[in-house]
Amino acid sequence: MDIVICIKQVPDTTDIRIDPETNTLVREGVASIINPFDMYAIEEGVRIKEKYGGKVTVISMGPPQVEAALREAISLGVDEAVLLSDRAFAGSDTLATSFALSEGLKKIGYDIIICGKQAIDGDTAQVGPGIATHLDIPQITYVKKIEKIENGKIVSERMVEEGYEVVESTLPVLLTVVKEINEPRLPSLKGKMKAKKSEIKIITTEDLKIDTGKVGLDGSPTWVMKIFTPPKKEGGKIFKGTADEVVAELMNEIQNGFV
Repeated sequence: MDIVICIKQVPDTTDIRIDPETNTLVREGVASIINPFDMYAIEEGVRIKEKYGGKVTVISMGPPQVEAALREAISLGVDEAVLLSDRAFAGSDTLATSFALSEGLKKIGYDIIICGKQAIDGDTAQVGPGIATHLDIPQITYVKKIEKIENGKIVSERMVEEGYEVVESTLPVLLTVVKEINEPRLPSLKGKMKAKKSEIKIITTEDLKIDTGKVGLDGSPTWVMKIFTPPKKEGGKIFKGTADEVVAELMNEIQNGFV
């Protein structure tokens, strides 16, 4: 069974910078981490391998510095790592990113693709479903538990507002997982040693043989037009007096449009 985990290296929330010309995040030279939701995807992929057998590959798209995130994934039990890296990918929105990743996935093969539910830098939750759409395969989002995988099918529990749904799908399938699904492990010494020695496979647009007009800023139909700091909220108002006095004063504020 080929299990592929899609991860993203995101800027540490304490060190975020914006390119004023492109209105995109500056990633090179910025302290970065694996997207926290993707850590649960990595853990679940490794657990599936431990229970059912197979190989776990991690894939990401970004500049050369993303290799650090891929090596961290290997230290957690992943077998192989693939990096889509090409200047043509720079500035890709969720549509262009999901297209590029889907092309990379076609090249390496898959039975189960696992993504974190969303990335903390964009919070769109669009890339996972976008990959499934490009690949024309089933998808199950917000997965909180995998019940079983057998006979080419998977049964999982999917979180919804009222509780959860039990969903069955054929393979191949794409899953996006939530933090309730597991508790990510810490890297082992053996894993760290393997990560240090592992070769990271680099794939470019030339390797994928894709039209560069479909990736990067040229392939992105959505653009960030303006970035600004939200105004600080003003302090609240404290009403004092008896209950009747407070209610009367509050109603007066509401009627005058101050609350």
